[in-house]
Amino acid sequence: MAHGTKLVIYAALTGNALIAVTKFVAAAVTGSAAMMAEGIHSLVDTGNQVLLLHGMRRAKKPANARFPFGHGKEIYFWSFVVAIMVFAVGAGVSIYEGVHRVLQPEVVTDPIVNYIVLAIAFAFEGAAWWMAWREFRGQRHGRSIAKTVQTSKDPITFVVLFEDSAALLGLVVAAVGLALSQVLEMPVFDGAASIGIGVILAVTAMWLAMRTKSLLIGEAAEPAMVADVTNRAAALPAVVAVNEVLTLHMGPDYVLLNISVDFADDLPAGDIEQAVEALTREIRGAHPRIQRVFVEAESRPI
Repeated sequence: MAHGTKLVIYAALTGNALIAVTKFVAAAVTGSAAMMAEGIHSLVDTGNQVLLLHGMRRAKKPANARFPFGHGKEIYFWSFVVAIMVFAVGAGVSIYEGVHRVLQPEVVTDPIVNYIVLAIAFAFEGAAWWMAWREFRGQRHGRSIAKTVQTSKDPITFVVLFEDSAALLGLVVAAVGLALSQVLEMPVFDGAASIGIGVILAVTAMWLAMRTKSLLIGEAAEPAMVADVTNRAAALPAVVAVNEVLTLHMGPDYVLLNISVDFADDLPAGDIEQAVEALTREIRGAHPRIQRVFVEAESRPI
């Protein structure tokens, strides 16, 4: 993994840990449900950063007899766990706390404490978000945000980015809820803000779960890589036709390639071996992420 990606996670981990403690203290002092929800949100995010770092470390484990293609998919698994954590713990507890406070409203005391904490949290979260956005922006290459996420095989950056985005939006909701409960003297808005934060987390978690699930199941390499491999194979003099090119991401930087080609019928076995070796060498040279290449010699389908 890139050093920049780890730096983004460490920055988010440090910021969320400090913010979580501050928010819980503010919630205890003022009795705000929205602040409690924000504290839970930051605590969950802190745990998520630890899980992502754990996944990155596990993904680096070398291949062995039991896992011949390595452990690259560990990062997909732990990213999926992060999405479940955001939904089950972050969203679930926030919504529960919000519903409880809506049914049994309590006046928030010393609201100025909450505003100060929210402002500090916004500054920390904003800095973490900017680092995640800068890392994500480097992967866009002129594409839209949705397209970049859809085609990205490395979930770390966009998971952190969307977690931080949800955190900033949650802070805005908490501030609005606290302000309304104070100005209108209706503490029910404090509970409503907690529910709103829970909904934001739930939507973010479901979206992340769907994206990481797709990676965990196994996605093909980008079409441009498949097309380039097909063209390189077809250009070899020994190849009559390329029947099929199958790819599978075993991790962000590990692509498994299976290519079926029709060799010339009059080609000696030794020449076929040399052609396979040349094709493998060329493919790996052009695409370092393709770490394993399997070439099948099959007749062209009629």
